[in-house]
Amino acid sequence: MARLADSGHDVHVLVLGEGATSRNPLGHEEGKDYELDMLRRAALAAAKVLGVQSVAFGGFPDNRMDGTDLLDIVKRVELFLVERQIHTVLTHHSGDLNIDHQIVHRAVHTACRPLPGSTIQTLLCFEVPSSTEWSIAQPFHPNWYEDIEHTLARKLEALQCYQMEMRPWPHPRSYRGVEALAHWRGASVGKQAVEAFELSRLVR
Repeated sequence: MARLADSGHDVHVLVLGEGATSRNPLGHEEGKDYELDMLRRAALAAAKVLGVQSVAFGGFPDNRMDGTDLLDIVKRVELFLVERQIHTVLTHHSGDLNIDHQIVHRAVHTACRPLPGSTIQTLLCFEVPSSTEWSIAQPFHPNWYEDIEHTLARKLEALQCYQMEMRPWPHPRSYRGVEALAHWRGASVGKQAVEAFELSRLVR
């Protein structure tokens, strides 16, 4: 995202899940509003570091999106895409262990179906440390690589805004784990640091 923003592209983010209540021992009651506010502030702060133009929130239940009608999620994604005339979409991989990631993958691919007049040209799936590699379902097979050597420091700085989500090494969702993954993906294609994606569709 930082590299795209630096190249003059408008980058927009849609956060579909609210991200807090499943880990809140008080459930949907006390403390929820505070946690949600913290997460939204973190998302906005990270977006500023990366040069993201806008961040929107869907507010769907955390780790419970399989209990939401898929059509409701699809419509939220469609509205986001149409309002901003998006041409490149990055979304979760279908095989992620996290159920919300799986649902978002389905909803995004449904919203991005190649209907006449669609603005979507490129549809890519990214990997999420501690979700993609932990899955026993569909494996992640990267076939699209983006050089992030000059923006990796910004990525790690953006993750500093998400202290509540980060874990100590050797957890894959640690700062060292994220950096190691970037270097490993880079070494796979002869670069210093890379983000890897799986291409779902490309229209030229």
